[in-house]
Amino acid sequence: MKVVLLQNVKNLGEEGEIKDVADGYARNYLLPKGLAIEATQDKIKEIKERNLKQERKKDKEKAAALQLKEKIDGQTLELTVKTGGGDKLFGAVTGKEITELIQKNLGVTIDKKKIDMKDAIKHIGEYSVKIKIYPTIQADIKLKVLPQ
Repeated sequence: MKVVLLQNVKNLGEEGEIKDVADGYARNYLLPKGLAIEATQDKIKEIKERNLKQERKKDKEKAAALQLKEKIDGQTLELTVKTGGGDKLFGAVTGKEITELIQKNLGVTIDKKKIDMKDAIKHIGEYSVKIKIYPTIQADIKLKVLPQ
């Protein structure tokens, strides 16, 4: 029996997939628990159309992410901060400050959660900061932290 999965089912498949399963498994487990519905021609067509829409949406998001990467990748930004004695900063440079700097200088809005810093920036110097734009797309910027 062909079924369309409504939820992820362990050892069978993911939501939206069309699977061929034993009649008893479908009638006694998948259908009563609401994990799947019987795959009719209409349902199969509907699922394929939905999958195509999702793929188109992902392609558009990826294209937008690539354009964003081209705009910010390799840029060098300068941030002036208050310092204590020597090259040590008061506090640390946060993702929020970096996103505000990118917004101000490049005109691009980025979520602060997408900023990936290995360690907190607590000293004056030059740092490489990764920005996760899309799951497979990252941009690198150079951040120069200067004393005020």
